Amino acid sequence: MRDPDCAYCGNDDILSGFGIFICELSYSKIYLFKEQSHPGRCIAAYKDHIDNITDLSNTDIAGYYRDIAVLSRALHKIFHPDKINYGAYGDTAKHLHTHLVPKYKDKFEWGGVFAMNPNKIHLNDGEYKEMLEKIKAAL
Repeated sequence: MRDPDCAYCGNDDILSGFGIFICELSYSKIYLFKEQSHPGRCIAAYKDHIDNITDLSNTDIAGYYRDIAVLSRALHKIFHPDKINYGAYGDTAKHLHTHLVPKYKDKFEWGGVFAMNPNKIHLNDGEYKEMLEKIKAAL
């Protein structure tokens, strides 16, 4: 199922405002979050338009979280965070997705909840390309 108004279902106008497609895994599509106050921040969006995790079978839930674990391992390998925070919010984006937010001791927002859109750090095209290539290679 697809929703034409949903960024994760392929509405490039919405998606290009906050994310860059990296790749597709078995159960999810992976995006680099453009705002990089937390180096390596990504989003794993379920491959189909699902509003709530309770709409999935246990097999699909396990597969989705396996994809998140694969991405998390790749982010640890590349960026060496002290911790990765996972945020699965859905009040306004009615598509199951999880933010993976690398956190670093004594750095931006350590010890607290990450902001959805802190609008602090954006990269240039070359920096995004380099980060995308590293993540793809690690996956």
